[in-house]
Amino acid sequence: MSFAEKCYEIFERSVDDYHLREGKKKDAPNPFGADTLEYCLYEKNRVDSLQWHLEDRMRAPLIEPREALEVKRRIDALNQWRTALVEQLDDRFAEEFRKIPCAPDAPLNTESLGWALDRLSILAIRVYHMREESMRYEAGGDHCAECVRRLSLLLEQRDDLVSAIDRLRADVLAGCRRVKVYRQMKMYNDPDLNPVLYRKKKEE
Repeated sequence: MSFAEKCYEIFERSVDDYHLREGKKKDAPNPFGADTLEYCLYEKNRVDSLQWHLEDRMRAPLIEPREALEVKRRIDALNQWRTALVEQLDDRFAEEFRKIPCAPDAPLNTESLGWALDRLSILAIRVYHMREESMRYEAGGDHCAECVRRLSLLLEQRDDLVSAIDRLRADVLAGCRRVKVYRQMKMYNDPDLNPVLYRKKKEE
């Protein structure tokens, strides 16, 4: 099993665990040691799964404004944590690649390994739900057939992304491609950078 296939397997496990415990008070516990890459990958998908379902709640036609505001703020907090987890992954990879001699003409990849895995994590959730929809027979045969078609495309996308992630990692380890770790520097939750927040603070 390749590196990216192992990552996807952890994402799938997290998605399955989330749905087994959906509606319960406590989230599924992370089964991996806290200092491991596996722990970070599982946690990354756990946050993505929580955010996915909150996004569904936000789209309820009759959601109360107070609930919508509460859900939106939870989504913002999760998005911040999601970004932090991607950066933790990239820090791990940067340490792994630190001593790799890089060819002078090695091209810089536009996406880090952590952000590529972010896409793979979300794809695992999308595959789960499209598979679910493809078997929602009460919605009708046309609905199921269309979802089967979409699921096939998602699985093709998954295979392509797994292959691309493995190739990127191999190229970096071989010194023929470079990656950089960029901080996202999100501003909306920062009381020193969001004008709405720091102006309110000044008024107080």
